[in-house]
Amino acid sequence: MPLLGPADPLPHVPRRVLVAGNAGSGKSTLCRRIADQHDLLRVELDSLYWGPQWTPRPEFLAEVAAFTREDRWITEYQYKVARPALLARADTVVWLDHQFPVVMGRLVSRTVRRRAAGVELWNGNQEPSLWSAFTDSEHILRWGWKSYRRNRARVLALVDDVVVVRLRGQGQVERWLSGPLASVGEERAR
Repeated sequence: MPLLGPADPLPHVPRRVLVAGNAGSGKSTLCRRIADQHDLLRVELDSLYWGPQWTPRPEFLAEVAAFTREDRWITEYQYKVARPALLARADTVVWLDHQFPVVMGRLVSRTVRRRAAGVELWNGNQEPSLWSAFTDSEHILRWGWKSYRRNRARVLALVDDVVVVRLRGQGQVERWLSGPLASVGEERAR
């Protein structure tokens, strides 16, 4: 299947959508927007994966399997253990392929803002101290830095299996939402 861009018409109405991209690229925000625009069940994988004190929840894969059996949903394309189940049911992948400085700037800003405000994320968890970015190899800032190229290769490998829409920059995201995605929504409503 061809890699679609922000102006390319969609071959079908997306019903089971994965949003791929690096940490800080805006996956969760885009999931919310698409879910609202197309009345899709939105599932935030982080809320299923992380239990109290940043421990993985044993029910995670069962919960992923349960929602992927639904006919209409959207979620982030993340967590290696969940990717096969997600991809087996997805009909569309939206790839936020923003430039590295953009995603790192967003990731740093989001992390600092959440930490400073004491925002509760999932199941009582909060962003760890910013100092831990220097001491914890799995800190979200270090993770975002390390995983950027890996994420790009992973998504490019999907092109033969599923429709992939590549969006580079917020302008392309906005054009796609109001263009091709809005057009298929209008067709669905008729």
